[in-house]
Amino acid sequence: MRLIIAEKPSLARAIANALPASPHREEGALVAGDTVVTWCLGHLLEQAPPDAYDPTLKTWRLDSLPILPDHWKLMPRPKARGQLAVIRRLLKSADQVVHAGDPDREGQLLVQEVIEHLGWKRDVARLLVSDLNPPAVKRALERLEDNRRYASLYRAAQARARADWLYGINLTRAWTLVGRQAGHDGVLSVGRVQTPVLGLVVRRDAEIRDFEPRPFFVLWVDLAVSRGQLRAWWVPGDPHRLDDQGRLLDRAPAAALADRLPGAEGRLDSLASRDKRQAAPLPYSLSALQVDAARRHGLSAKSVLDVCQRLYERHQLITYPRSDCRYLPEEHFAQAQRTLSGACRNDETLSRWLAGADFSRRSKAWDDKKVGAHHALAPTGKPADLDRLSRQEADVFRLIARNVLAQFYPALQTREVKAEFLIAGERFRARGQEVLEPGWKPLFTTRDEAPPLPPLSEGEACRVEQAGVEDRETRPPEHFTDASLIKAMMNIARYVDDPAIRRTLRDSDGLGTEATRAGIIETLLERGYLVREGKSLKATRLGSALIASLPEAVGRPERTAQWEQRLANIAEQDDAPAPFLDGLIDDLRGLLGHADAGRVRSALSEARGPEPKASKPARGRGRSTKRGSGQRRQGKGTRRAAGGKRQ
Repeated sequence: MRLIIAEKPSLARAIANALPASPHREEGALVAGDTVVTWCLGHLLEQAPPDAYDPTLKTWRLDSLPILPDHWKLMPRPKARGQLAVIRRLLKSADQVVHAGDPDREGQLLVQEVIEHLGWKRDVARLLVSDLNPPAVKRALERLEDNRRYASLYRAAQARARADWLYGINLTRAWTLVGRQAGHDGVLSVGRVQTPVLGLVVRRDAEIRDFEPRPFFVLWVDLAVSRGQLRAWWVPGDPHRLDDQGRLLDRAPAAALADRLPGAEGRLDSLASRDKRQAAPLPYSLSALQVDAARRHGLSAKSVLDVCQRLYERHQLITYPRSDCRYLPEEHFAQAQRTLSGACRNDETLSRWLAGADFSRRSKAWDDKKVGAHHALAPTGKPADLDRLSRQEADVFRLIARNVLAQFYPALQTREVKAEFLIAGERFRARGQEVLEPGWKPLFTTRDEAPPLPPLSEGEACRVEQAGVEDRETRPPEHFTDASLIKAMMNIARYVDDPAIRRTLRDSDGLGTEATRAGIIETLLERGYLVREGKSLKATRLGSALIASLPEAVGRPERTAQWEQRLANIAEQDDAPAPFLDGLIDDLRGLLGHADAGRVRSALSEARGPEPKASKPARGRGRSTKRGSGQRRQGKGTRRAAGGKRQ
């Protein structure tokens, strides 16, 4: 019997349906002829807690840190014991085992750790499926590889899981214990990803709080030209006091000029135009969808993920949602008209967009070379009865369908015009934009661009009809929202100064993954480190105090970049994991040396920020399956699923 172990039930169904024999369901598996397809449910195993290595470690003590296992142990996650037992039973009857985890680092770990934990000693084949369409799965089944080719990928994922455990367990225990000495009765949770995300919000809040608005002044003129009117803005020169962005800091020169401008005549000194073509936005990854759905419909990142899971599992209207890819397999292009016609059939808005699509067009969205473990989110082609969906489900489904439909629309073509006028010895600028071809843009409710200028000719005369001065102030940055924080996590390189580290972060997934970013935000809310006020996410007093009490490097994203570089070398260049983990342990010893009750006490007394409205900081009770925290509280504590996907 051939046993194929898939990463998740949806992949198992796709594999079983692509086999020659018709599959039927048995407990925890699908049987098709002499092939049995079973599945994991995410990680079935997790890193064992400290007391599994030494019972005395059940009690949290500073003198027991750092906790450094000599021999790493995994244990079944409680809710996964039943499926693990199914796989154990099936392995006993198997002649061949096929690893069908996702074709990425975590997918390699997730299935292989189960195979090894259950004691399979013989060879393992590797099935790599990145597209769940039956023809693509059939081709993948014909191209099985030797799983040993992916040993370095497994070692990298295993090193990541162990490093996260070491980092979270030790730092969380240390700061919780010195926090108690400082009078804080609760777990102070520290994680490689969640803490830098919290640091982003804390620093943004401080920047807003410390911001001092400064006045500046702008002078406008309404000009009559030969074929219409336009508004232009004064460009003050060097004699005037300007800030680093060229803004005028004294009102008097602008007011004096405004008084003498009405009726003044001048000429158009220079005129420049540039035609631009902009292709439609690509189909969505999960994070890109979370950003847009938050902006357009006010949905939290967690709500978008939950809606997508329902659209995928319950309604079967969209493809696998937890994807970090914005490209589609080339094979999908030929089926796109049929798929989208089915998906849009029962909705007036989608049907109208469908009618304008030209399916002979092919955008850059179809590209096998850019499709990784998963492809972009797309409709499955099942007709959607949007009246039976919740409003949130309908809104999110329309966004997903729209971005795929937009691939069959022409490019947006615009002409940008910049004009400079000389009037009374001073320079004034105007700019406008003309839409030459709306293309895909009518499908999107985007902000209005600059209105078009009237037809202009270089050297033509102009006359000032009116002039005025506007008093303005510099504005602080805005508080993070779900949308902007997800975007910051995706583009974390923008928040790093070091060029080499910036490059590494641009090449990695940023902070967190598509599957974990929403959960990281919710974890920080649940633990009382963040609070929602309207759409804004703000750091609480406790969250601000935690960042202030930690070494600065712990609350910044640079460590993730350094880890990713080392892990990439393990996966791609077959570097040994031991030096990476040894370096982490040395780093940990240094960080633990900064755990100081006085510093925590000072941070708690000086921290500013709102108090959580509903959520409270973790008290060490109840179970948490979130990774990156490392918390376990003296026998009654939570135990983290440290072997889960990256968080």
